[in-house]
Amino acid sequence: RMATSRGPVFLLLLLYLLWGSDTSLIKLNENGYEDIIIAIDPAVPEDTTIIEHIKEMVTKASTYLFEATEKRFFFKNVSILIPESWKDSPQYRRPKQESYKHADIKVAPPTVEGRDEPYTRQFTQCEEKAEYIHFTPDFVLGRKQDEYGDSGKVLVHEWAHLRWGVFDEYNEDQPFYSASSKKIEATRCSTGITGTNRVYACQGGSCAMRRCRTNSTTKLYEKDCQFFPDKVQSEKASIMFMQSIDSVTEFCKKENHNREAPTLHNEKCNYRSTWEVISSSEDFNSSTPMETSPSPPFFSLLRISERIMCLVLDVSGSMTSYDRLNRMNQAAKYFLSQIIENRSWVGMVHFSSQATIVHELIQINSDIERNQLLQTLPTSANGGTSICSGIKAAFQVFKNGEYQTDGTEILLLSDGEDSTAKDCIDEVKDSGSIVHFIALGPSADLAVTNMSILTGGNHKLATDEAQNNGLIDAFGALASENADITQKSLQLESKGAILNNSLWLNDTVVIDSTVGRDTFFLVTWSKQAPAIYLRDPKGTQTTNFTMDSASQMAYLSIPGTAQVGVWTYNLEAKENSEILTITVTSRAANSSVPPISVNAKVNTDTNTFPSPMIVYAEVLQGYTPIIGARVTATIESNSGKTEELVLLDNGAGADAFKDDGVYSRFFTAYSVNGRYSLKVRADGGRNSARRSLRHPSSRAAYIPGWVVDGEIQGNPPRLETTEATQPVMEDFSRTASGGAFVMSNVPIGPLPDVYPPNRITDLQATLDGEEISLTWTAPGDDYDVGRVQQYIIRTSKNIIELRDNFNNSPRVDTTNLTPKEANSEETFAFKPENITEENATYIFIAIESVDKSSLSSGPSNIAQVALFTPQAEPDPDESPSSSGVSVATIVLSVLGALVLVCIIVGTTICILKNKRSSSAAITKF
Repeated sequence: RMATSRGPVFLLLLLYLLWGSDTSLIKLNENGYEDIIIAIDPAVPEDTTIIEHIKEMVTKASTYLFEATEKRFFFKNVSILIPESWKDSPQYRRPKQESYKHADIKVAPPTVEGRDEPYTRQFTQCEEKAEYIHFTPDFVLGRKQDEYGDSGKVLVHEWAHLRWGVFDEYNEDQPFYSASSKKIEATRCSTGITGTNRVYACQGGSCAMRRCRTNSTTKLYEKDCQFFPDKVQSEKASIMFMQSIDSVTEFCKKENHNREAPTLHNEKCNYRSTWEVISSSEDFNSSTPMETSPSPPFFSLLRISERIMCLVLDVSGSMTSYDRLNRMNQAAKYFLSQIIENRSWVGMVHFSSQATIVHELIQINSDIERNQLLQTLPTSANGGTSICSGIKAAFQVFKNGEYQTDGTEILLLSDGEDSTAKDCIDEVKDSGSIVHFIALGPSADLAVTNMSILTGGNHKLATDEAQNNGLIDAFGALASENADITQKSLQLESKGAILNNSLWLNDTVVIDSTVGRDTFFLVTWSKQAPAIYLRDPKGTQTTNFTMDSASQMAYLSIPGTAQVGVWTYNLEAKENSEILTITVTSRAANSSVPPISVNAKVNTDTNTFPSPMIVYAEVLQGYTPIIGARVTATIESNSGKTEELVLLDNGAGADAFKDDGVYSRFFTAYSVNGRYSLKVRADGGRNSARRSLRHPSSRAAYIPGWVVDGEIQGNPPRLETTEATQPVMEDFSRTASGGAFVMSNVPIGPLPDVYPPNRITDLQATLDGEEISLTWTAPGDDYDVGRVQQYIIRTSKNIIELRDNFNNSPRVDTTNLTPKEANSEETFAFKPENITEENATYIFIAIESVDKSSLSSGPSNIAQVALFTPQAEPDPDESPSSSGVSVATIVLSVLGALVLVCIIVGTTICILKNKRSSSAAITKF
């Protein structure tokens, strides 16, 4: 075994890890964005006009983006991924590293049927890149232009979410606010956008318009009130509010940014303007304005085709340690029999000091071909390790099959102890092949991981702790990135144990109605075959497992569609200290109904102590988020130590948005340097899970209509849903591998207390009589774990002063406020001192938490309370009676010490009266 030199290789790896920390392949080259991927979802019926409309949309968006960014950015080249089910064409090429995994824009069916809103899947923080943009076919085809505006402009709005991590400057949860002008204003940026507030309701084919009434509790307009913008505007800066307005060509800048409005952008980006956030981006700082206009984008049309893969398996001497060879064979058998898709081409290479091609490419059409490959799995291991030899042999397999290496896949499994692996990095990178690397054991050379990242492949860690089932999980996660979700094998259960105190491994697995086809149970052991008892939901016992004693595994395929419900398994070990594992997979029961799935990821592939990791898990059915699930992450170090973390979808701490189907948590329990692997388990949460029908948080604003020549031209109201229409789902269970990340600089021994409480992001304030009531989610002593020592609450009459000078702002007495355990709901009420409606219109509040080591979270988001009743338009229903003698007294507004009182007696007389004197000014309207 060669000695391993880590220094320069690690630095190279670090650079590439930073480059590849998300799934996008986009590069910025001389002001132009290259390698953008737009993927047409396999569920979209064939319609080649979609391709032409995508080209038109991107071309228009490139010009609009160039002007909006002051001649800095444009779209240079774009690949359009076309489903395999669509007819082939001479102009289509085979993809290289492009896949649905890397898609920046997805053209797919709507999240909720009938709703075509363009949105960006964004669940990280301000300035951080989002996941992808979702457009529906009807939107791309131009059928929703009245409701959302020109598709090219919408793309720029969503691109700002995706690339620069900015947020919307409207807020449908808080569409109006009390402005410092003491008027009710529509939430927008900039305030230069003019329009009219009206209630527009349609029923039975007829629509009616009326003025907005105020809500007696909020003092703002009623729930159904909407802002209708004027069709003709002069304001230029409002792309993140409503880019569809003809005059809008710019992002809001510092000089015209509306800090008062309760926009998501203000909340998430600390009241900075959109342009300030964009200007601080890496893209902006690495570019300068262009002097000439760019050329139109170049488009490549890539059609998905059958998978071409070579398994490259390590048979060096070290594979005899820790039962690695047998475990590799177990996982490879699982992959070849259950995971790899029909119609795929598969070959196999073994390597030690040299490589041997043991099977040329063969297309899998049935179990016959799968069994042929299974017969070539290795039976012995010896010699040194030459990973480059194995990879070059895989290239030869592709060549022998008369395939170019572009778009081919290499599944490389190795303990990776090979310092020469770096020698073929450039060759791998230039090949166009995708390398998926499964590192078995703690000593894999980091250069091999680098190959995987460079080529857009997956990199997984499997330790020598067989009970954690990491190797089988890693193979199971390598289903095709381009297959329809209804054709993929999904993992329902993955569990293992060392049976020291009991001879039994007992549990249940749920098969829900969205899965059940090709259901597969796999059991492995380390010493002697266990007794296996499996009962279906009706209690009938199944005993016909196939026993493979040589590979120490047993498996069972359920014919047809498995029964829906709870399956119970009991595994009885025959020896002490036995290691047993069980894995259960299944596919969608119905090709027209997407199955529930879970995806896991971390915020970065490489990290340095003491920075926290953030673990994310998405639970979805198709594109519809599943909320209310119970989600747990298991993080395993390369030494085999595991930590469990309950992930939350509460909109606090690491979780950016409540109830968006993304479950998040900070992770700080590092034990060693090196690789860590992530596995996530999600289940129905004891009948609490349900489909979320809420609108996505980051999306293009729906246009209710326009004001044209003083008249409102309304669009049909969009499909709305309520909480009551979100049915509780049946129970389900899923597991998923989330890849690996690398930690460095972790100290030896107990970790010092370097972690502060997480910043509070969901502080809310309401005025209740003379008191202000606050609510927020409790942070922990270490981010979101434990209990903080104290809270510091401060107020100000100026929002920017509170933001920039928190420590010198007036402090609220919190003597009686005892912090609760992390993730609990906190409440606190106080009466503001020395602030009255006569010397302030608003009070702004922020909160900071401090732990036992005096580490501070930093100030929270800023909540605000209006100390006045804002002016509203007169109630249109307050009209004289038939006799014309109706008298009604209405207090319209309290302006400091002045009260505006209007009396209706045929005509309207308003008296502006000073509360402390008898003087009054009378005006007749």
